[in-house]
Amino acid sequence: MLKLVCALAGALIFGLGTGASADTGGMRPLVTGDDSRGWEAVGRLELGGIGFCTGALIAENLVLTAGHCLYNRHTGARIDEREITFLAGWRGGRASAYRGVRRAVLHPDYVYSSEPGAMRVRNDLALIELDQPIRLGSITPFVTAGHPPKGAEVAVVSYAHDRAESPSLQELCHVLARQSGALVLSCAADFGASGAPVFVEEGGVVRIVSVISAKAMAGNMPVSLGTSLEGPLGEMLAILAASDGVFTRAEPRVRVLSQDQAQSQTGAKFIRP
Repeated sequence: MLKLVCALAGALIFGLGTGASADTGGMRPLVTGDDSRGWEAVGRLELGGIGFCTGALIAENLVLTAGHCLYNRHTGARIDEREITFLAGWRGGRASAYRGVRRAVLHPDYVYSSEPGAMRVRNDLALIELDQPIRLGSITPFVTAGHPPKGAEVAVVSYAHDRAESPSLQELCHVLARQSGALVLSCAADFGASGAPVFVEEGGVVRIVSVISAKAMAGNMPVSLGTSLEGPLGEMLAILAASDGVFTRAEPRVRVLSQDQAQSQTGAKFIRP
């Protein structure tokens, strides 16, 4: 049996076929420029000073991550987009590019406060539109693909609480099962790895097929749960194209100043977008 142990509160039970095994080794830190080459489009999402997740560029201005990353896990409140920053290729205290967030879109069927279950993992996706596109020769957005079959080899690039300053690549992973749009993976996961891209290699091209939603235990084996992109991602891109997709929009604030107050206002005040 598979039991959810973190990232999504509560217990989630799936049946996992016999003979499944977890691949807990093969974690390789990407600490040098050579190590990180080709993975620079994976980055760390800073979340209002309360934590971080992993995200990946799928377009010059779009980051794919997990839906629950956009919520304060202590209060359940939405994190203000103005307090989210994407650090592309974050490594050793520096990023290849720093961007703020213009807007963020959740999958329409995702509800953060919903009861634990396969449906919540299935819809645990978010698209973040950056305030400025990233156009650097060293950073190439990833292409996406439908979910892989059971037994497929996959890899994950992620940050986590104990390796927050550089990403790690785990190449020795497999799809153990597919259930209700969720993928059960033999990859390791921990806090901070939420939203991490799951890759397959097809014809020499690395493609994202899932994002990490939660870690779990299958008996005494650590595994992770991934959200399939087939279907849900297309729906979210359509929503993004059809509307402004903004969760919350701050109302313009107009402050009327007296003549004395106006004359006393010197210098400029900059507000982070």
